[in-house]
Amino acid sequence: MAENANPGTREISGVSRQTVSQDAWHSALADLRKAEKELTRAQDQLAAQRRRLPWTKVDGNYAFTGPVGTATLADLFDGRTQLITYHHMLRPADPSPCSGCCMVADQIPHLAHLHARDTSLAFVSKAPIAEIEAFRTRMGWSMPWYETKDSFNADFDVTSGFGLNIFYRDGPDIYRTYFTTGRGVETLGTVWTLLDLTPLGRQEDWEDAPEGTPQTKPYQWWRRHDAYD
Repeated sequence: MAENANPGTREISGVSRQTVSQDAWHSALADLRKAEKELTRAQDQLAAQRRRLPWTKVDGNYAFTGPVGTATLADLFDGRTQLITYHHMLRPADPSPCSGCCMVADQIPHLAHLHARDTSLAFVSKAPIAEIEAFRTRMGWSMPWYETKDSFNADFDVTSGFGLNIFYRDGPDIYRTYFTTGRGVETLGTVWTLLDLTPLGRQEDWEDAPEGTPQTKPYQWWRRHDAYD
């Protein structure tokens, strides 16, 4: 690439932009990369702090309706240890489902990658299961999605909007480990950002995690979604 012969400030598509030589651009990029690396390290530290957040035991029996019948909260784990639940704002006879919740759904990764880390994901909504299934088919989504009629939303801090809760199952006992809402969900969409919210994290041996957390070498567990055992 040739050096920029006319560095300076100019208007491009109606926005004032600074243009520089290629060497100056690489120098500016290097400065930005330092800030990006600092943010990455800070996010890693925050995830480590999240993994040490105390838990609270879940009391009460919650009922859900899925496409094949009723289910309990334990059933939503689908035999795994961790559960990510997204509370989608779909309501009965909803003529205009929440676009933000739908953008979150569009960004959910292939669940095989989460399953490989002993983690399940499910959506829950107040809408009847028939409407949920019709809407999910229309949108082309495949994640498990359940109707909830009882106090599940309110008991876990989702009163009128949306939210994301993380649960951990230890035999018959279920614990709530994390909750977020608002802009806390806007960066989700990769298997890594979702696992970073869980108490076990990515389960890779570079992570700062509580003693006893199962961990393996990074990269080695990664597979194509059709290549896991």
